[in-house]
Amino acid sequence: MILVTGATGRTGGALVRRLSAAGVSVRALARNASRAEGLSALPQVEVVEGDMARPATLDPALRDVDRAMLISSADPTMVEVQSNFIDAAATAGVKHVVKLSGIIPDLDSPFRFARMHGEIEQRLEASGMAFTHLRAGEFMHAYFRQVPSIVAQGRLLLPMEDARIASIDVGDIAEVAAAVLTGSGHEGSIYPLTGPEALSMTDIAGKLSAATGNRIEYVNVAPEQATSAQLAAGMPPFTAEALAELFAERRKGKEAQVSPLVQTILGRPATSFDAFAERHAAIFRGEQPEPKL
Repeated sequence: MILVTGATGRTGGALVRRLSAAGVSVRALARNASRAEGLSALPQVEVVEGDMARPATLDPALRDVDRAMLISSADPTMVEVQSNFIDAAATAGVKHVVKLSGIIPDLDSPFRFARMHGEIEQRLEASGMAFTHLRAGEFMHAYFRQVPSIVAQGRLLLPMEDARIASIDVGDIAEVAAAVLTGSGHEGSIYPLTGPEALSMTDIAGKLSAATGNRIEYVNVAPEQATSAQLAAGMPPFTAEALAELFAERRKGKEAQVSPLVQTILGRPATSFDAFAERHAAIFRGEQPEPKL
């Protein structure tokens, strides 16, 4: 039995669907089972309620689980809830935990979530269970956040200067996770996962223009301007501050290195941004809502 936490999120949901399609028995952990109705209808999928913030609720979900995928929201409680899960999984006898981590985990990083991921990775490594860290780069799906300005103004507004970034399709992350969870020889491995090329925001704007048929221009904005706009749109201060830290690291080129591991593990090239943009062109034209999973 494989357990997937964060199953109602984008990456967790994609992973559950891939495991189900492969005929693998998978248990999907959700704080509220009603939010996972689309998953519960899939073959081989069992939805179990549990909350990593309340460790006692995890016992039914972890019963008879051999391997688990650890995903949770990037929020102030990430270290606490993931540490709770690691402790509960070790107690339950789980043999192997695969953690979705960040591309730049570092206990000394100026970026708070890089520090958190580094701390959690250390906790998992010391747990006695086998581990695999999937250190994913920027999700291509993060550009859905820019749809309002793209549709209304034809502009991609980001504080990236001319830095490059090797974004990855969430589907590739899920496919790699499925391969690791169902395969062998991945114990103790650390896999940086990126897309096939490092692109500037001018490149991204050009690819979105080609996919949508609309002219989209990249406009570099000052970090303070980006943060002010996020706060005005209702983003919590903690998240806006974390994004400011993240973009400061990205402007240093911290996410520009391309990793070959998607192709190595899957035997095919990582999904290109061109393919991603073409697949979701209707969203970037404002014709369809962003998919939930």
